[in-house]
Amino acid sequence: MRRPPRRLLPIAALTAGLLAVAAGAVGLISSGHTHASAALHLAGKPAIVPVPSQTAEAPGGLSAARPPALPVELTIPAIGVRTSLIHLALEPNGSLQVPASTTVAGWYTGSPRPGAVGSSVIAGHVDSVSGPAVFYRLGTLRPGERVYVSRADGTMAVFSITRVQTYAKDAFPTGEVYGPAPDPELRLITCGGTFDSTTGHYLSNVVAYATLAP
Repeated sequence: MRRPPRRLLPIAALTAGLLAVAAGAVGLISSGHTHASAALHLAGKPAIVPVPSQTAEAPGGLSAARPPALPVELTIPAIGVRTSLIHLALEPNGSLQVPASTTVAGWYTGSPRPGAVGSSVIAGHVDSVSGPAVFYRLGTLRPGERVYVSRADGTMAVFSITRVQTYAKDAFPTGEVYGPAPDPELRLITCGGTFDSTTGHYLSNVVAYATLAP
């Protein structure tokens, strides 16, 4: 079972500003940031996204000798998300990289590949000065809703949401989110809660937990 690198444990990006990047990059720390609750009202209903039609990997069908292929696409029909997945590593200071674009999500390469045993981590932006981003509605997911991760070999891991939690960044449960898990699990992470226009940061993180669907 793969554990997150020890240098990630402080979670500088997740507990003190995940997805709050320089204003020159995507504007997430600009004072002109749209407050999530207001923008959600303006954004209307999510777009209709069909369920992918790829071959699902049967639960328990993977092993250490045959790990799943790399993830390439994420689909969450309930919130209108269909995005390619980029790869995220660690910054020199040990914090998690964030996608350069607000329209795509990223899989943390230090976590298990989706469908393998352990906690696979995918992160994305919540919004920017331009409006809602890829994980804008992440906090509205409900238990039982499905998440589809398509892989490079044409197979697909299907997850079922179990819960969604919001954590203050100074109380982020690093071990629970990044720590080992006995089964294939998925964590989807973005910013949320109150937006502090003084600092240009959201004060919390939203984490959606999911397990491999039967």
